[in-house]
Amino acid sequence: MSVDIHPTAILHAGAQLGQAVKIGPGAIIGKNVEIGDRTVVGPYAVIEGWTSIGADCRIFTGAILGSECQDLKFQGERSYLKIGDRNVIREYASMNRATGEEQVTLIGDDNLFMTYCHVAHNCRIGNHNILANAIAMAGHVTIMDHTTIGGLNALHQYIRIGSYAMIGGHSRVPKDVPPYITCAGSPLRIAGINKVGMERNGFSREQIKIVERGYRILYRSKLNTSQALKRLEEEEQYAEIAQLVDFIRQSQRGIAK
Repeated sequence: MSVDIHPTAILHAGAQLGQAVKIGPGAIIGKNVEIGDRTVVGPYAVIEGWTSIGADCRIFTGAILGSECQDLKFQGERSYLKIGDRNVIREYASMNRATGEEQVTLIGDDNLFMTYCHVAHNCRIGNHNILANAIAMAGHVTIMDHTTIGGLNALHQYIRIGSYAMIGGHSRVPKDVPPYITCAGSPLRIAGINKVGMERNGFSREQIKIVERGYRILYRSKLNTSQALKRLEEEEQYAEIAQLVDFIRQSQRGIAK
């Protein structure tokens, strides 16, 4: 199956395209770019730098992928943007390469990045995430799997967002958000667990009850984080609690409280 390149697109001879790739009018594809099978690049999108994109992705009008990062420490070194399969990147979203020689900004599979969403240098995004319009993401952010993040959010550098968490729109996120948690606002306020999201992703009623138990210990027991962690460690025989404990143990910025 041959590629379909619009005559007004600019494609460097060194770019590597998979089968059935489509490149729209006015798009610019740089020298070191690799694009997987059946991926569609929309009009006036720009893909540059050492950027690899997986199969079956859809990249919409004006998206800018693989540009130099907005980090004053960046000195022009070789770094990467790696994007997995079946991602949808909507209009005017931007994703930067990493800071640091041979470092990577990494995107997993099956994510939706809505209009004007920005993924900064050295960020790591997992799988099956929904990132809404105009999210401003600082460098070194980690987003795990199956999260939903509302529009106009500001994500502080080095924070982590745990799997199945949900963050409401127009929020400021300065600390780690544990798995399964819902929160919103500026300052950020914890609202409960993401029960609907868990149900949609196949969690049983018993699993949800286990997560609710962990939530009550962490946020409703009047224990400080260290005390709550000690209590949670007594419940680590449950996989969901073990995931919560592991997340808290690894936190460097502290968790949202």
